[in-house]
Amino acid sequence: MDREGLGIKHFLKDKNILITGATGFLAKVLVEKILRTQPDVGHLFLLINAKSSQSASERLRKEVQCSRLFQVLQDKHGDEYEDFIQAKLTAVAGNVAKEDVGIDKDVAQALASEIDVIVNSAATTNFIERYDTALDINTKGPFHLLEFAKRCHRLKLFLHVSTAYVNGKRVGRALEKPFRMDESIARESLGNESAPLLSVAQEIESVCKLSSLAPAHDKDEVAQQTAFMKELGLKRAALHGWQDTYVFTKAMGEMLVCENRQDVPVVIVRPTVVEGTFNQPFSGWMEGIRMMDPILLTYGKGQTSSFYVDPNGVLDVVPADMVVNTILASMAKHAGKKGCLNVYQVGSSVVNPLTFDKLAKYTYEHFRSQPFVDQKGNPVMIPKMTFITNKYTLFLYNYLQFNLPISRLFPWFQREDTQRRLKYLSYASQRVNQLIDTYAAYTFYKGRFDISNLERLYKELSAEERDEFGFAVWSIDWDKYIKDVHLPGLRKYTLDGNTAFRL
Repeated sequence: MDREGLGIKHFLKDKNILITGATGFLAKVLVEKILRTQPDVGHLFLLINAKSSQSASERLRKEVQCSRLFQVLQDKHGDEYEDFIQAKLTAVAGNVAKEDVGIDKDVAQALASEIDVIVNSAATTNFIERYDTALDINTKGPFHLLEFAKRCHRLKLFLHVSTAYVNGKRVGRALEKPFRMDESIARESLGNESAPLLSVAQEIESVCKLSSLAPAHDKDEVAQQTAFMKELGLKRAALHGWQDTYVFTKAMGEMLVCENRQDVPVVIVRPTVVEGTFNQPFSGWMEGIRMMDPILLTYGKGQTSSFYVDPNGVLDVVPADMVVNTILASMAKHAGKKGCLNVYQVGSSVVNPLTFDKLAKYTYEHFRSQPFVDQKGNPVMIPKMTFITNKYTLFLYNYLQFNLPISRLFPWFQREDTQRRLKYLSYASQRVNQLIDTYAAYTFYKGRFDISNLERLYKELSAEERDEFGFAVWSIDWDKYIKDVHLPGLRKYTLDGNTAFRL
C-alpha cells in the first residue's frame, strides 16, 4: 500500500462535479462528505428535477442545504456557512428522463466546458414502479446522461450508481462484472434456453408505443393505465430473470452505459441495501423509510410477530457513508483512464453476512429495551419473531392472527372499542400482506455479492484514508450497528424521535 494512498483529497481539489438525484438520500451523503473533507473542491452542480432554475434552487435550499445531515458542516463554518454553500453548490434544473437531461441549452453548453466528473445517482427505487416510468429514469436516464458526458471536454470520469441486485435471480456468488448488451439472466444463469431473448431497444420501443396508443384522459383511465404498467413491468422482469421492475430497469440502464461508453472512463458502483450512516458525519443518519425498515417497524409496533422469511437467509446491508467512500475512492483511482470500465459491488453478504434470524434477534432486543408506546401510553412489549418458511403456514397464520379475530368481532360492530380493534386488525393485515408481496423475493434471496474488486480498492487506501474514507464492510459489528446505530437513527431522524405510534 502506497503511503499516500489514492490521494482522494488531492483528486477532489478544484474539481467540478455534476451530481444527479441530488435531493436523494445517498447523493446528500455524498455532497456533504465532499464539502466537509475537501472544502477546496471546485464546484458541485446538483441536477434537480424542477421546472425552473428558481424552483431547483428552492429545492436545493429546503431539501439539501437545510438537512440535518449538514449540521456538522454548519457548525464548522458558523456564520459563513451560507456563503460557503453558495460558493460551492449550484442547482441545475433538469430531468434525466429527457434527452439532453432536460437542461437549458445555454446552461448545458456552459456545463460541458466545466465538468470534470459526472455522478449519476438518479433513480426510482420503487420495486413495483410503472414500467414506462422506470424505463425513463432507470434505463434511458443513464444513457441520456452518458450522451451529455461525451460533450464534456474536461470529463475525467462517468460514475453510475446502480444496485447489486441487478444480478437478479442469480444464485450463489455474483461477480463484479459488467453486463453485455441484451444479457438475459433467465437464459444465462437459470439455464432456460427456451426463455425469450432480451432486447433493451425493443423493451423501450414497445412501451413507448403502448403509451402513445392509449393516452389516459381522466382519473379512472390513469388508474387503469398505472395498474397495467405496473403489472407489465413485473411480468417482463420475471420473464427475463429479474425479481422486480426496479432491478430489471437498472440492469438495462447498465447495459446501455457499457455498450455506448466509447472512450469515456466509466465506473459502476453497485451497493446492496443502503441504510443509515455508520459514523460519518455522525452515526445513524438516514432519510425516509429504507428497504428493511418497514418490516422492523411493523414488528416493533406489535403489528406482527412473524414474517415470511428464511431465517438462515442473508439481508445484504451496507451503511450509506461506506457507499459514498467507495464512490470517492473509485473516482480517485480511475479518473482520466480513457475507455476503462470498472464495477464495484458494495455489500456484506460474502464477507460479513447478516442473517435474518440475527436481524430479528437484534431488533427484538432493541425494542424490548426501548419499546414503542401505544395510544394509551403503555409500552408495546413484542414477542420473539416467528419465521414462516412456506406459504401454507403463512396462510394459516394470517387466518388465525387477523381473519378469525375480525370475524369474531363483527357481532359487536357497533361498539366503539370494537370498531377501533377492527380498524387496527384490518390495517395490520393489509400492511403485513403488502410487505410480504413486496419483499418475498428478497427474504428468500439466494444470491451473494462478491466484492473482490472492492477489497483490492481498499488495500490502496493509506492509513489516513482508511480512517476518513473507509468502507471495511467486513468489520461491521451487526449487533451494535442494528441496536445502537440503525434503529436509534431510524427513530430519531425518520420518526422524529416519536416513540408512540398511531394507526
